Parts: sequence; structure tokens; C-alpha cells
Amino acid sequence: MLTFEPLDQLIARLLGYLRNEPFVVLLELLIFWVLVFVVFRFLRGTRGARAIKGVVVLLIATTLVIKVLGSEGVFERLNFVYQNFLGYASLAMVIVFQPELRRALVRIGEARLFRTAGLQRARVIEEVISSVAYLSRNKIGGLIVMEREVGMEGVVEAGTKLDAVVSQELLNTVFWPGSALHDMAVIIRGERIVAAGVQLPLAEAEQFSSELGSRHRAAIGLSQESDAMVIVVSEETGTISLAERGRLIRNLSLDGLRTALVRGLGEVAAGIPNGDNDKAA
Repeated sequence: MLTFEPLDQLIARLLGYLRNEPFVVLLELLIFWVLVFVVFRFLRGTRGARAIKGVVVLLIATTLVIKVLGSEGVFERLNFVYQNFLGYASLAMVIVFQPELRRALVRIGEARLFRTAGLQRARVIEEVISSVAYLSRNKIGGLIVMEREVGMEGVVEAGTKLDAVVSQELLNTVFWPGSALHDMAVIIRGERIVAAGVQLPLAEAEQFSSELGSRHRAAIGLSQESDAMVIVVSEETGTISLAERGRLIRNLSLDGLRTALVRGLGEVAAGIPNGDNDKAA
């Protein structure tokens, strides 16, 4: 016969904590909430997000059955499996989420303490927007990576290092059909183009629409492994897309792209003239 005595004990214990140490309990709950929020925000859009949802649902359901609905002498065999399962599950979690854990450590280790000044970043945004407008208007494929806090030395090393000031003319030249570097990505760090002809990691094809080409898959793949914002210009249609944290926003206008870059790069570009570029795309 099922009993709710464990549930009553749990509620009584929580109420006792709230009566005796209300501020400590609230502080602990806040810390738990922040940790859970950070983990889910970090995993959002990654392959590990679906796995951790399944693990959480399984643990909650099992805990409810074993610890809340059950009592001593009830579900003994399930309780034995549950207690031993938690120990092995910890090791399994490390193995399953190895790519996400590695990415988290990379982010922590390569995080930059200082960002480019506001006016410099606003100028870079406008140069990129101008180039994207040109590429879109002429249906020239482009793949532009805007590096943020997480450094990408690993992928930069595989490309051709440039270390040049960001300009519309240079970006247009790199992506011009026939250029040796036009099929790959450009990496922008601060106000400089650090590398071109960079091969990006591809996202798994089965996760996305079959109509997405290699540029879009590369943009999503890199955004899953870093906090970079990746701009894609389609060679077939000239449409503009933006990949960020594993999500792809398609069919952006130039104004929409500008708004996303200003938001994502933390700058206010108000007062900077838009020019005639918004007529494209």
C-alpha cells in the first residue's frame, strides 16, 4: 500500500528550514536557480540539451516514485537499483557531455577581459553591413565570423592569417568568386580580420533542413561550440542569415542584421548613417 509519509516529512523539513533559517534557504535557492539557468542557457541549441532533458525527466520521475510515493519496504528492488544507478550516472554524464564540458572549459580559459571600444566596434559593424549588402545584392556567398568573448585560436590556425583592419573592400575581395579564400570563413576579432579561408566545424546534417548548404551548416556548427556570431550570405539566393548559440535566423534584412549585431556585440550604433546599403538584400 502506497503512503505519502515521505512527502509529508519532506514538506515538514522544508518548512522547518524556512522558519529557522529563511535567508539562508532563500540564498541557497537563488544560487541553485542561477546554476540551473546558466547550465541550460549554455546547453541551449546544442546536442547535449536534448540529452540532459531526458536525464532530468528520468531522475525526477524515479525520485518521485522511490523517495516520495514509496516507503520502507515498498519498491525495495527499485530503490536498490536507484541508489546504485546514481553513482554510475555521474560517470556517464561526464562521458555523454564531454564535448559540452570541453567547450565550457575553453570558454573559461579563452574569455577576454577587455572589449573593443564602442566607436571602433560600431565602425566594424557598419563595414560588415556594407560588405554583406554588396554580397547579397550580387549573390556572392559569404561566411563572416564575429568573435566575442571566446577566442578561436584553434580554427584560426587552420586558415590564412591576415591581421588587417576590417573594411568593406577587403571583405568583398576575399569573397569574390575565384578568390582562393572565397569558399571558407573570415574571422573578425575586435576591429581586425585575423584570418580568412578558415574551415569551420559542420553541424550534423540530420538536425537541420536538407536545403541548408555547407556554409549554413558551418555557421551553426561553430555557433554550437563558441559564442561567436556567424553571418551567412547565400550564393544561390543572396539571403542573409545569422547563427548564434546553435540557432540560425534566416532571411534577415540589413536593418535586422544590424540590430542583432549591435545587441550581440554590446554596442550602440545610433547616429551612424546607414547609407544606401539598406536597399540591397
